[in-house]
Amino acid sequence: MKSLENVNFPEGYVAVIDKPLEWTSSDVVRKIKFRLNKMGYRKIKVGHAGTLDPLATGILLVCIGRATKQVDALQSERKEYVAELTLGATTPSYDMEHPVDCTYPIEHITRDKVEEALCSLTGERLQAPPIYSAKKVEGLRAYELARAGEQVELRKALINIYSLALEEYSLPTIRIRVECSKGTYIRSLAQEIGEALDSGAYLSSLRRTRSGDFKVEEAWSLDGFLEALAAVECKKSEADETK
Repeated sequence: MKSLENVNFPEGYVAVIDKPLEWTSSDVVRKIKFRLNKMGYRKIKVGHAGTLDPLATGILLVCIGRATKQVDALQSERKEYVAELTLGATTPSYDMEHPVDCTYPIEHITRDKVEEALCSLTGERLQAPPIYSAKKVEGLRAYELARAGEQVELRKALINIYSLALEEYSLPTIRIRVECSKGTYIRSLAQEIGEALDSGAYLSSLRRTRSGDFKVEEAWSLDGFLEALAAVECKKSEADETK
């Protein structure tokens, strides 16, 4: 296990965490901050650089201490994702948070057509966020309005899909690898791919594999990071007892 023994957390540390499935990004931050508070860092700042949905896993950059000043810069870096899409159906949230609301034919879809669709969606363009997102509309989260049954219209944002590759083709599912800019919604991309194929699609799994220069292979599991913090706390307690 990697060691955190010599880390000066108030001076700044970026923890590269492999976010567990069904955890929110804020859940991870709260858990780490709670552990740091127990270690005596009562007023330490902790934040994350780039939200991951609860149904996504992979790199979450957790900034601790003075590293919180780097959040904006880290969020602006390129991201890489591996996503599985289910073709022939849609959901209101564009992922598996909600049940399927419409189905579509997929008999006309071929591997060549999928690759053509991916090519057509590559590059710089405007993209609409999902209505079930944390975007604010007149002070309220879009998902709050959507859950209340209100019509939500979100402003499109400029994004860049640097690369979009088909990794696996096994209808009704496909797996793609995406390199993209800040602000890109992979759920929206799934919906766009479905439309480009004259069908439907939703995101059935998502993993962030890279954020800037940070790779998921180098990430801590959340449990591993918390255990490493506990080990530091234990050694500190032992050192205090011998004084």
